[in-house]
Amino acid sequence: MCGITGWVSFHSDARTRTPAIEAMTASLAPRGPDAGGVWLGEHAAIGHRRLAVLDPEGGTQPMTDRPHAPTAVLTYSGEIYNHHELRARLRALGHRFETRSDTEVVLRAHAEWGEDAAEHLEGMFAFAVWDERAQRLLLVRDRLGVKPLFWAAVDGGLAFASEPKALFAHPEIRPRVDADGLREAYSLLFNTGPTIWSGVREVEPGAVLVLDRGGIRERRYWQLEAGRHRDDRDATVDRVGALVGSAARGQLEADVPLCALLSGGIDSSVLVALLADELRLREGPDARLRTYAVDYSDQAEHFTGDVLRTGHDTPYAAEAGAFVGTDHSTVVLDPLALLDPEHRRAVVAARDSPIGVGDMDTSLYLLFGRIREHSAVALSGEAADEVFGGYPWFHDPEALGADTFPWLLVTGDEAAMPLHPELDLHIGEFRADTYRSALAAVPHLDDESPGEHRGREMQHLSLTRWLRQLLHRKDRLSMAHGLEVRVPYCDHRLVEYAFDAPWALKSFDGREKSLLRAAGTGLVPESVLHRPKNHYPATHHPDYNRGLQNLARDALAVEQVRALADETRLKPCLDTPPEQLRWGHRLRLERVVDLALWLDHHKPELAL
Repeated sequence: MCGITGWVSFHSDARTRTPAIEAMTASLAPRGPDAGGVWLGEHAAIGHRRLAVLDPEGGTQPMTDRPHAPTAVLTYSGEIYNHHELRARLRALGHRFETRSDTEVVLRAHAEWGEDAAEHLEGMFAFAVWDERAQRLLLVRDRLGVKPLFWAAVDGGLAFASEPKALFAHPEIRPRVDADGLREAYSLLFNTGPTIWSGVREVEPGAVLVLDRGGIRERRYWQLEAGRHRDDRDATVDRVGALVGSAARGQLEADVPLCALLSGGIDSSVLVALLADELRLREGPDARLRTYAVDYSDQAEHFTGDVLRTGHDTPYAAEAGAFVGTDHSTVVLDPLALLDPEHRRAVVAARDSPIGVGDMDTSLYLLFGRIREHSAVALSGEAADEVFGGYPWFHDPEALGADTFPWLLVTGDEAAMPLHPELDLHIGEFRADTYRSALAAVPHLDDESPGEHRGREMQHLSLTRWLRQLLHRKDRLSMAHGLEVRVPYCDHRLVEYAFDAPWALKSFDGREKSLLRAAGTGLVPESVLHRPKNHYPATHHPDYNRGLQNLARDALAVEQVRALADETRLKPCLDTPPEQLRWGHRLRLERVVDLALWLDHHKPELAL
């Protein structure tokens, strides 16, 4: 994993602007703590920060196709899990390799297949290739959008980066937010393309963006399609098990210490079991996978269930680790450490956004920091809920019948910080219009029953929107520590197969995630296998609530915050006794605090 950045301008000589590309590259140093480099041509400046995971000696970037007078320059972030097979195939086609790195495989794949190279790659990736002869820039993002890639127009071309902060180091791009940006952020619809920042866009997942002297064009090389599922239940369970196992095994390779996240839920536990078995096959029966969970001091004493959490994770994680035979550790955090303004500032700086999930972001950031002391790569069970139908909204009649994005029933206005009414952003209308457009993009079969039709809509919305913000969160907070997090459940072959499986199969045992539960039988403890869905843990300590209320009062003392936030709707959250503060109201306060930190750190121009 790494940080990539650069720009192309046909109106200027990039060789005269070395400080700009160096500043852009330096801003991404946390993503790539091991090395950095830049390449300058007449019309292109390319930068890279490296986290060395494969072939530490041979994967230096930016990488060129030849040492002198290069015709192609690559800056790349991610992991290509089929790089061994592709290397063999490209060698048979006449390509020569100088390194063991997957980076060089991407470079040679571009030389062979050009704009179609991404269709041959399996993994998570974001990369840019400057073709010196064709005077063409190619930006490519992986199918599910695991790795981020942003761009903005500059005079005569565009600039790109793994994170917006690198774009703001370019002299022509400023951190500016208008009404459209606030609407994007606080509507909680998780559109891809536009961002909170005016003029800054994401390359769409599964897309290729091309810049040449004729302009900019973007096309999708992959997207979810509706296919007919032909396997019976037993064959489907077997196929799911094979696909999850293949994804897990393919992502176990690294030349640096590797570990896994183990929450004690079915998603991470099944993944850890497969990884641990494969590690023992490769390294011997005594090999033990290192696993991590997170908890809070006094959590067992103070835990109270809420709309997202049904139980305490730690005992289940410990049981799963013992059952599978991992070297398991629980990182225990002090709830009051989550109030530390410096920790929270670091999270807001990493995310480049005021929209987060408060203490859950801060705790994940601190967890990743502790993990990075021992490992440079971690594997996560993220995306299993979207792939196998794990969220309540897949099965709740109210959510299925609602004419809106299903997560808004849980995280809508109750979770988003209420904005000042004078802003008049028409978020309700924006949500309704966006929802109609989102449903129009869902692929269907002609003969779907009403239930199957709605189920496909719910899964498509979850995979193309809800999952995106979870992947952004995990990428930003892990890469802030130079930790690479892999997500095997995002393997596109698994996603495609599960998307086509009928909902009757996805819930054949009367519960969520029936297919994964059946495929995982025998791999994990029965208590874990049948445990209800539980979201990432939050602290339930009343002293945290009390401290948060104080931070929110301080935030509202800032004039710019008061101009954006609706104090009338926030006051009840401040006046509620700390031990009675509901989760949704607490999240309002979290976002007020984050807004103040974001305004202070980024100092954006507000054009409202």
